[in-house]
Amino acid sequence: MKNIGARLANGNRGKGQPDIDAEAIRELAELLGETGLTEIEIERNGARIRVSRQATASMAAPVAAAAPAPLAAAPAAEAPAAHKGPHPGAVPSPMVGTVYVSPEPGKAPFVKIGDEVKEGDTLLIVEAMKTMNPITAPRSGKIHEICVSDAQPVEFGQTLLIIA
Repeated sequence: MKNIGARLANGNRGKGQPDIDAEAIRELAELLGETGLTEIEIERNGARIRVSRQATASMAAPVAAAAPAPLAAAPAAEAPAAHKGPHPGAVPSPMVGTVYVSPEPGKAPFVKIGDEVKEGDTLLIVEAMKTMNPITAPRSGKIHEICVSDAQPVEFGQTLLIIA
């Protein structure tokens, strides 16, 4: 990162116009991929580089491909339509950050699939800007699915787990 800033600082040559440092842009783009961020910006000595990308479609719910139905099959025999929108029991991430499933490394996770939780129970932690933010159960129920793994970067609104 210091390398990028140094190249950015040295890039102002000539008539006050900053030179475009393609290598610095490549490094920032690689950093976006490594961290899972969608945007990054650095500024040094009045010169600024901003790199952003669109979120991938892999965050969308997968759509099941229907097998070709025989010509004589009734419409009711077709594969059920994919669920549109988030699952009604989905618990979304309230922020961009890194999710942790246990209170500290090596400890048991807060919840496992099949656990019964009450409204207000801690489900996960999302770290954002060096702050640990507990994610609590918005309602009582049973943990149906955990959609993230420990230390995984998460986006705002990404489904963390599902309470049935």
